[in-house]
Amino acid sequence: MTFQLEAAVAARDFAASLALAPGETVAVLGPNGAGKSTLLSVTAGLLRPDAGRAMLDGRTLFDLPGGTWLAPHLRGTALLAQQPLLFPHLSVLENVAFGPRSAGAGRHGARQNARHWLAEVDALHLAGRRPGQLSGGQAQRVAVARALAAGPQLLLLDEPMSALDVEAAPMLRRLLKRVLAGRRAIIVTHDVLDALLLADRAVVMEAGRITEEGPVRRILERPRSRFAAGLAGLNLLTGTITGDGILATDGTSGLAAGATVTGTADPEAAPGQVGIAVFRPAEVAVFREPVHGSPRNTFAVTVTDVEPHGGHIRIHAGGLYADITAAAAADLDVAPGLQLYFAVKATAVDIFPA
Repeated sequence: MTFQLEAAVAARDFAASLALAPGETVAVLGPNGAGKSTLLSVTAGLLRPDAGRAMLDGRTLFDLPGGTWLAPHLRGTALLAQQPLLFPHLSVLENVAFGPRSAGAGRHGARQNARHWLAEVDALHLAGRRPGQLSGGQAQRVAVARALAAGPQLLLLDEPMSALDVEAAPMLRRLLKRVLAGRRAIIVTHDVLDALLLADRAVVMEAGRITEEGPVRRILERPRSRFAAGLAGLNLLTGTITGDGILATDGTSGLAAGATVTGTADPEAAPGQVGIAVFRPAEVAVFREPVHGSPRNTFAVTVTDVEPHGGHIRIHAGGLYADITAAAAADLDVAPGLQLYFAVKATAVDIFPA
């Protein structure tokens, strides 16, 4: 059985569809305001879409307008939010037992279930404490146990590591890797490491739409959206594939429409197709004057920002980036507003269909 959702929310300009196979974890990536939390809210029943349909293991969660609308507690989903949201007046044990109790389990059975999941997240020793006595990492581990104790058919995680410190986050990530194995889940995250370690597949959302999806490594190696290219640390240009490269049409990159970029084309790339060219900022050489040479691409750019980046200096020029040494940056006297030339060898540029 599977999970399938298609929904539209006009007020948020959201229209997306998503399917999960049994035991599959999908990471949802995207910039702020892309619609990631809307996707989770619609799935969990916290937000009613204008139209759409969702099925979970043969049950209809909603069919709108005018049809089925199941309340959140009847859906077989559990939402783990950025904040643990534990009940402050209940002990850790009673917090975790709350889900089974709400589903009709007896007090003894619910507590046994709670102890099992607290042990699974290495938090059984915290059973008698109140939430106010827990650290952030401890509270989030208890929240994971509470979500799993409800026996959800689909687990929803909304950036569960975002509120944790640098020591607690890796611990929770390792925990989730273990408990999510073979479990159907959707995890919203900004961190590419979460997607790599926890997910079987990733989808990228931009402006309320899913713009690409596939295995996480494929998305990072061959991104088809500017957001995914940024996650992978790549420059990305879009345009029309030509015989020897790509004719840039995406003005957001900082290149003039009609600029030609030569590179190594994927075997599936054919002239006339919409295509994408990607190359690493470290492959970009930076000059004060135009340079020529074959095969080499040269772009006239204007510096928009300069920042340290992993032992190098990263030069931002519109939607393009170059990583150079601090000494080279000093020689160029790089500063915002400066006119420069980016050069990248054709052998460093990969071109493939969009």
